Amino acid sequence: MPDTSPDAQDMKTEAAASVRHRTGILPSQAIRALIKSGEIAADVEILDDQIQPASLDLRLGGVAYRVQASFLPGPHDSVADKLTKLGLHQLDLSDSAVLEKGCVYVVPLMERLALGAGVSGIANPKSSTGRLDIFTRLITDNGVEFDRVRGEYHGPLYAEISPRTFSVIVRAGSRLSQLRLKRGNFAYSDRALHRLNEKEQLIDSEPDPAIIKEGIPFTVDLQGDPATGLVGFRARKHAGLIDIDQKNHYDPHAFWEPIYREAAPELILNPDDFYILASREAVTVPPDHAAEMVAYDTLVGEFRVHYAGFFDPGFGDEGTGGEGSRAVLEVRSHDVPFLITDSQILGRLVYERLTQKPDRIYGADIGSTYQRQGLKLGKQFTPWKQSTARP
Repeated sequence: MPDTSPDAQDMKTEAAASVRHRTGILPSQAIRALIKSGEIAADVEILDDQIQPASLDLRLGGVAYRVQASFLPGPHDSVADKLTKLGLHQLDLSDSAVLEKGCVYVVPLMERLALGAGVSGIANPKSSTGRLDIFTRLITDNGVEFDRVRGEYHGPLYAEISPRTFSVIVRAGSRLSQLRLKRGNFAYSDRALHRLNEKEQLIDSEPDPAIIKEGIPFTVDLQGDPATGLVGFRARKHAGLIDIDQKNHYDPHAFWEPIYREAAPELILNPDDFYILASREAVTVPPDHAAEMVAYDTLVGEFRVHYAGFFDPGFGDEGTGGEGSRAVLEVRSHDVPFLITDSQILGRLVYERLTQKPDRIYGADIGSTYQRQGLKLGKQFTPWKQSTARP
């Protein structure tokens, strides 16, 4: 007869937490070990609160270069070589500086890498960066792709930053992007992802197995709040400056216009407008997995969804107080107006296994901002208050 005593159950829990895989995303304790070994380094001490459950927050260095155009260095050049050709002027970030909307900047980051065998990386904007419509991408020396760090990379890291809607205030140490490191190339098949969804209920609906293709699909909620009819926000075009390091500071009414449910739950996306919407589905990321939100398919519409695509282990997990957490969608149409309707598929969630369960999980215990979120603006804004009756 199996032993079901509390001690035996505790031993099983500890055994599950200690399971290690040879391939997958590196958890917080592995990131900490890479810092100790010097594979992740910086001239300024790397802070413990930069280490997230499955990623590392990257910090801006002391200077920003305004450049003529976005670029990739290519296999034969460094980023510094390109900056010599394309740089227009420099901004000192040691105190603070304004990055103006519509301009492109390249900023050397404080962190640098000397990765060991089999370790590569992928970067994404932090959630609060994406919710301000700041287009941010990682660049490496000799890089041929944005946001990708090739295996065994040794060298500096740079952020390309282009504010699209709001001009923003940044400074040395500001954190706009995050880096995930992985060992090997683990990926779920569609069938295995379907089984994982059946086991963990990754979203609180049952997707047709036929549409689970390299990810779990999610849809947009245009029904909105039952009481107010609020379905989203549209950014105001001529708003003031936003200091990206402020929290719970700005009146959202000065920067955003509310969008309410129409008689037919649909919304026309205007070119050059930026929208904050929410998924219909609540999302769960098991503590031993991480997820990334990616565009569903360019063939289903000319729009971009979600600049900030990382979901940490424990996001939406009932055990960390996240039950009911929804994905916030940062949406921008390309070139032409585009109609979206309630429950339309806008993207998919790609889940990856960690090499080991992290020693810190997304949630209130580590100061995570967006656990149990619904439709929510970035952390720089005070909570939205319904100041007047719905028009």
